[in-house]
Amino acid sequence: MATFLSKLGRFAFRRRGLVVLLWLLALVGAGFAASTATAPPADTFSMPGTESQKAFDLLQEKFPDARADGAAARVVIRVPGTEKITSPARKEQVEQFAADLAKAPQVERVADPFKANAVSGDRTTAYAYVTYEAKATELTDATHDGLTDAMERARDTGLVVEAGGDAVKIEQAMGGTGEKIGILVSAVVLLLTFGSLVAAGMPLLTAVIGVGIGISGITALGSTLGLSSTTSMLAMMIGLAVGIDYALFIVSRYRSEIAEGRERAEAAARAVGTAGSAVVFAGLTVVIALAGLAVVNVPMLTKMGLTAAGTVAVAVLVAITFVPALLGFAPVRVLARRDRKQYTGKPLSKRQQRKAAKREARRKPNLGARWAGLVLRHPVAVLLLGVLGLGAVAVPAASLELGLPGEGTMAPHTTQRKAYDMLSDSFGPGFNGPLTVVVEAKDANTAAEQVRTALETVRGVDAVSPVTANPSGDTALVNVIPDTGPTDTRTEDLVRSLRGMAGGLESRTGAAEILVAGQTAMFIDFSQTLDDALLPYLCLVVGLAFLLLMVVFRSVLVPLKAALGFLLSVAAALGAVVAVFQWGWLADLFGVDQPGPVMSTLPIFMIGVVFGLAMDYEVFLVSRMREAYVHGARPGEAVVTGFRYGGRVVSAAAIIMTSVFSGFIVEDNDFVKMIGFGLAAAVLFDAFVVRMAVVPALFALLGKSAWWLPKWLDRLLPNIDVEGDKLTNHHATPSEHSSREHHLVG
Repeated sequence: MATFLSKLGRFAFRRRGLVVLLWLLALVGAGFAASTATAPPADTFSMPGTESQKAFDLLQEKFPDARADGAAARVVIRVPGTEKITSPARKEQVEQFAADLAKAPQVERVADPFKANAVSGDRTTAYAYVTYEAKATELTDATHDGLTDAMERARDTGLVVEAGGDAVKIEQAMGGTGEKIGILVSAVVLLLTFGSLVAAGMPLLTAVIGVGIGISGITALGSTLGLSSTTSMLAMMIGLAVGIDYALFIVSRYRSEIAEGRERAEAAARAVGTAGSAVVFAGLTVVIALAGLAVVNVPMLTKMGLTAAGTVAVAVLVAITFVPALLGFAPVRVLARRDRKQYTGKPLSKRQQRKAAKREARRKPNLGARWAGLVLRHPVAVLLLGVLGLGAVAVPAASLELGLPGEGTMAPHTTQRKAYDMLSDSFGPGFNGPLTVVVEAKDANTAAEQVRTALETVRGVDAVSPVTANPSGDTALVNVIPDTGPTDTRTEDLVRSLRGMAGGLESRTGAAEILVAGQTAMFIDFSQTLDDALLPYLCLVVGLAFLLLMVVFRSVLVPLKAALGFLLSVAAALGAVVAVFQWGWLADLFGVDQPGPVMSTLPIFMIGVVFGLAMDYEVFLVSRMREAYVHGARPGEAVVTGFRYGGRVVSAAAIIMTSVFSGFIVEDNDFVKMIGFGLAAAVLFDAFVVRMAVVPALFALLGKSAWWLPKWLDRLLPNIDVEGDKLTNHHATPSEHSSREHHLVG
């Protein structure tokens, strides 16, 4: 592996013009394909194999005129004070309002509240149900404006008017602020790390080009592969972060090789052969984690995972080809200003290279080496402090409550939340989460009437609507209003109870099938789908990555502690998410308008993404330790060497990735805000506590045992030479290591 990549790096360095031209052509080609592609499909949500999805498909088939996928708005009207909405004056105003709603573009029908029995018992509140000819994602600005204008005119008459439903525009669009903040902070960190504008700009440039190609490719293939516009959200977030990090490691290793006196093309070749090998395998772990989302069997998550994995693959290719090509254009300017003079002019001779290598070895230990020495001298204290500290942060995760976003969890100032609260107050808490019971039978109307009678006696049911049958009479439905709200656990119990009754009702009524659907039922099915997939997904991702890391490090314990450290990081990050987004701690600081349940998809997203990123730092940091150990260093010296060369770079990479994720916290989109916070917290915990403290402490305690591998397994595993042993003509001996590093180890 190292030999092949070194040849690739040398080729890219020497034929830099060709390589850069090819990447620019790829960017232009992908951009052109994206600009000429047909519009991506609208966002769809499906859960194959669940009862909710089965009922939805049946309704679309049996009620084709009902437009089950069409947008809808439920406009709530309330009169002020002690007035009654049924008074002649107010009734006339409501009817005029309904007429105004019907005039808006794309409106199919507006149900008159007084004819549809949509007036509350105290006659203070009513609602008008508006259906549209198009899906929510296909509504035009004129349609949204028509709804807003009609509501404003009604408010001018003294009515209190609010609206909910998917036809109401949600002001939570991605504004691009997150990416800008992340890039800005990354630029500052890179400049401080490298001390060179060229070196700082190189990872940023290559990451932006890689993400540009990835996102353009997703857009170009959107209509062909059914990739909606939101599919690229995760790809952009992950691609930008890893793209900067991967380029950062290649550039850093090149600078290190130059400092040891190597000729420029050789330095680029060795940088790609060694750090590039780490990039390839780190990228593979991220790809495995993201592509593994397919086992969840939710098409939306599968598409997001695969597109993000593709963007990461592009970032890897950019790092091992485009980065060395750019180094060829600025082989010296990529160094810090104070180091450039000694490397200008002709390449160093062999003697000068040996002197440069000795000079580099005699350098005063940097902060990373000194930190490693401190950990090696006090491994037990550092290990306990790190594990107990993360354990304390993880405590709130025990109270994790999962849910999907709804109007009841929106900010109190939004019209959707106000409409939700008004309906709950006037019609009961269960009114916002009705259940739809679908009955399929030869005489569906008769069977559904019997089902309706049975459901009225069920505990937890507040009301059951009249039967609605399709024109052919083979399918009917009834709506069930629970006593409790849609997020109440008693409503979940009711759904399970009704589904448990379905078999008996089918026998009594002669129905072919009785299905329970609705938003609450869909949430239950979705949560169950994720719960069922979590363990297989975790086993798949961790298992494959464990095998991969065992091949890379030729050790059993190193991959094991890497996986255990990841679990600790994820638990702590979930604890932080619960504390902020569920409990409301520091809610104002992070812009959380309404604390509530954590997004159901967040844990599995975090497991996939954080595992890949955690293995990134493991590979980058430990591969340098492995390289030193293979070349003759003692275990403690290998740890110090790894931190001397990799500690500062890994810290910079973690700060960069944290800044990229943190930038998304300022977005208005609740899901993006939550996942940005969770990933930023996870990266901080994993990089600075697990990889920078717990890992060296464990290496200190394990000693040579950390690199133990059974002989029979050693013979079975392929030798991929990640540490670049074949690139070195001679092996270093322990005595060749810096005396200062020996002093740090003790």
